[in-house]
Amino acid sequence: MALSKKNVDPKLTPVIHTRISNFLKKLSSLGPLTPFILFIFLSLCIFFIFRLGLSIAYGQRIIVQHDFWYMYFIGVRMDMIIISYFLFLPFAFFLLLPKSINKYLKYFWILYFTLLIDVIFFLEMATIPFLKQFDLRPDRIFIKYLDNINEVAGTVWKANGFELIITIILLIFVHWFCWRSFNRIITNYVSFKWPRRMIAFVVGGVLLFICARSSFGIRPANISTAYFSENKLVNELTLNSTYSIFYAVYSQAKEKDPSAVYGDMSEEAVFNRVKNKTYIPDSLFIKSTIPFLHKQYSAVKQSRPMNVVILLEESLGAEYVGCLGGLPLTPNFDRLSKEGLLFSDLYSTGTRTVRGIEATVCGFLPTPGSSVVSLGLSRTGFFTAAQLFSKYGYATEFIYGGQSNFDEMRSFFLGNGFQKIYDEPTFEKPVFKGTWGVSDEDLAIKADQVFDAHGDKPFFALVLSTSNHSPFEFPDYRIKLYDQPKSTVNNAMKYADYCIGKLFELAKTSDYYKNTIFLVVADHNTRVFGNDFVPVNKFHIPGLMIGSGIQPGVYEKVASQVDLLPTILHFAGIDTEHPMIGRDLLAVPKNDPGRCFMQYGMNYGYMVGDSVVVLKPYQQPVGFLYNRKTLRLTPVPVSGEMKKDALAHSLLPWDLYKSKQYRVL
Repeated sequence: MALSKKNVDPKLTPVIHTRISNFLKKLSSLGPLTPFILFIFLSLCIFFIFRLGLSIAYGQRIIVQHDFWYMYFIGVRMDMIIISYFLFLPFAFFLLLPKSINKYLKYFWILYFTLLIDVIFFLEMATIPFLKQFDLRPDRIFIKYLDNINEVAGTVWKANGFELIITIILLIFVHWFCWRSFNRIITNYVSFKWPRRMIAFVVGGVLLFICARSSFGIRPANISTAYFSENKLVNELTLNSTYSIFYAVYSQAKEKDPSAVYGDMSEEAVFNRVKNKTYIPDSLFIKSTIPFLHKQYSAVKQSRPMNVVILLEESLGAEYVGCLGGLPLTPNFDRLSKEGLLFSDLYSTGTRTVRGIEATVCGFLPTPGSSVVSLGLSRTGFFTAAQLFSKYGYATEFIYGGQSNFDEMRSFFLGNGFQKIYDEPTFEKPVFKGTWGVSDEDLAIKADQVFDAHGDKPFFALVLSTSNHSPFEFPDYRIKLYDQPKSTVNNAMKYADYCIGKLFELAKTSDYYKNTIFLVVADHNTRVFGNDFVPVNKFHIPGLMIGSGIQPGVYEKVASQVDLLPTILHFAGIDTEHPMIGRDLLAVPKNDPGRCFMQYGMNYGYMVGDSVVVLKPYQQPVGFLYNRKTLRLTPVPVSGEMKKDALAHSLLPWDLYKSKQYRVL
């Protein structure tokens, strides 16, 4: 690939001209790879310069984080993810299709690379005022502003006129420089011969795929990968603004407005119907912009605020729990069930771990879209148990044997009240390590050590297990196998139960045990299947609460995961304010049979006692009776009021999420 003399710009000074020419000549030996190398180089330079500049500008806030400098290395990783996605299409074009390109394609690709650099540069410039205003990189708020460009442009001009002029001037220079650089390269485009092109295509394609995935594990990197720090600002600077904008667009695509699929109802009617079913006295509601914010007084007076531990068990369905009439796989849980309050008719809100987190840790109802754990508007300022307890002086932590960036949990937790995260990299010399991380017994040992280290300081912890997850890996000689071969769901359930027993065995020898409320609950059941629109039996899960002031017994009414955190607060020994609509199950009137909510794909189930309403997309709601012997739904008429209640509960979470009204003051 040669550079023609006619492309030399006589206006350039000899020194600059010589350096640029030499640089492009060195690149020319890379043939069709040249525009990619230049694009990567320019993009990384822009990202690094702005990341460095912002870290200097906010030095007082980030220097307190001892490992803040990791942001530069992890930042390059995040940069290469978005850069790689931009390069897939032109890479295939330049390596596979033409040996030479006509002038129309030439200008298309020049414009393609130049405009992308323009966007990258502009978004980094826009980050400066946006970060100052919102303490975040540009996200969906930035996108929303574009819908009102006239008003926003006027505001920006008045508030940041000088900065806007500087941005325009710099953007013109960047555009001119990139246009000329890519024009030189692509105008003189010389391809490799076919054998060399194929080798370059295979090797380069593999490298692009690796960079885009940015992981050799079972899960690709995501926005949580940038959240390595407990300092929110450090995590924001680790990202780049192009990534954060594309993530905002991606997360919006995962949202689904239930009113568009189930039918509409006025906001006032939704709020009134849901409030009437909470059994919260009107006198406890707090007048604010948060519609369901209310006071909850602890019914049990404790000598000190109680520690709270939620042990969220992966896929532990009721059908695998002996004391619930399931298979004899859980002797430890069965024994412990006699020491606490067993919820025998408890139902998950969904079929994935993030749904279990959404319900048990946030007390939030499900929606047809993705869980709030992976949505954009809930990255910060969204209610969680950690956010609540931290207001009352608790240490808050998430303990998990796998990688915490799975399903973007890490970014959600650190943005919403969790102060510490202990995941797979923090486990030293684990007993066993499988596909999903370290074993549950390693998790039990780690959790006990973390709890014990708090001394007399109250703490809240979410502990998430992994062992009873396909491919069902666990260490040998811990349990008597229920069936052969070893790696089966039944054996994994039995091992998970062994680890529940181990955690309580360790806890009972520690001082913190007497001051701790434990909730052992499944995130969801195993693989959901069946002919019913909502297979209710596959949402049935175990729940057990043990701690000071909790009388052993069985709660037999229908209950939902969203009811568990309010019920914990019944015993916690602290008076709180929160927006949860879940019920304190010990305050439910005797004549109420209980209710639960189940999101199954696009179908929504609302069950009161044995009566079930199923909302299906673009269809009228239908009624059923749940037969607990056959575990099937039988079509029956249900009242119009119950159908309206089902619709109200299905619409509420979307209203609260979109308006950011699910939080504490």
